[in-house]
Amino acid sequence: MQYNPGWNSSSVNLLHVQATGPRDSLHYVWSSIGAPAVLLVATQSPSSALRVNWTQLLSPSPAGAIRIDPPDSVVYSTAVVFTKLFEFSEAKPSGELFYPTYDLSEFSWDSLNHTLNRTALTAELRGVPATDPGGSFSNGSLAFRVTAYEAGGRDEHLPSLLHTADSSQLEFVLAGVAPRGNGSRFVLEVATVEEAGAVRRLRSERSIDDEYTPTIFEVLSLLAESRNGSSTLGFLQWKATAYGSRSPRREDGIWCRAQGLQVANWTLPVSSIVQAYFGESLGSTCTISALNVSFGGEEGQVYQEKRYLSWSVLLGFGQPPRDTFSPLVISITAVALGTPLAMLLLGSCMVLLAQRRRYSEYEPIN
Repeated sequence: MQYNPGWNSSSVNLLHVQATGPRDSLHYVWSSIGAPAVLLVATQSPSSALRVNWTQLLSPSPAGAIRIDPPDSVVYSTAVVFTKLFEFSEAKPSGELFYPTYDLSEFSWDSLNHTLNRTALTAELRGVPATDPGGSFSNGSLAFRVTAYEAGGRDEHLPSLLHTADSSQLEFVLAGVAPRGNGSRFVLEVATVEEAGAVRRLRSERSIDDEYTPTIFEVLSLLAESRNGSSTLGFLQWKATAYGSRSPRREDGIWCRAQGLQVANWTLPVSSIVQAYFGESLGSTCTISALNVSFGGEEGQVYQEKRYLSWSVLLGFGQPPRDTFSPLVISITAVALGTPLAMLLLGSCMVLLAQRRRYSEYEPIN
């Protein structure tokens, strides 16, 4: 993990996380320059390196300020940008009432260096609006918590996402922010950038197994696939739930819904690491897609009462990890289904034996 590599000031935030294998390496570049974003780059060289031209990156024209050396080692690159936070309430009978949008590119962010933990591989981007006329953020903040992994496993806190060493977890946290209406609900806008040859699609999978995330039976994945559908290049994956507590329990669950993936017809916020890496291709060959993730049920009372919201999402390369039944669940299921079946077979055998004994006492009649 590197914080602002090649730059001595903490006035801006750029965190570089690199995972190196015997024949390749993966790069995650997190930043709050412009809108909060993460750049994901996979290379086929274990010695590939991030290069940042800070003067150009902080200029009005940052295209080309970020690159990976050697350039021909890059096999796949994408970006995820968190652009806006919407707030609305159900204003019956007139319908939904939307409040002024929080543009995350206009937030003021704390120094990430204060929360960087190189041992636990965690960091946190925390910010508030640069201007807050209503005072909603006077006692609160919006944060993105980043966790990298050295090996596969499962997060110990709900929703207990399964991860691999090729993935990182991001937790979106809204804490102490005063809602502007009764029963306010929040919507986070997430944009993705794909180069030519890759497309994004949203996949929903349901399972009867809620062992690790009680009462939640749906997993959503935002997949980056090659246009011919032959391979999955990268993913975002999350459970269909958020939580309203710092130590989440099942009863703290907040309804979470993805509101469809669409091709964006707008440009991304300027001066971000996305423009710095993709350059001119961002407006020509790259595809920008947007997805809204909403939090809260019809009444939105969970956040209203606790003023805390956390949503966890896994980001990575290749196929997303898939949950499987644990040995305990398999054993319980086998006993539950196998015992009646065994009793049925044993009963059938006993009936057949009884019938054979009954008729074997008689001689056949000619």
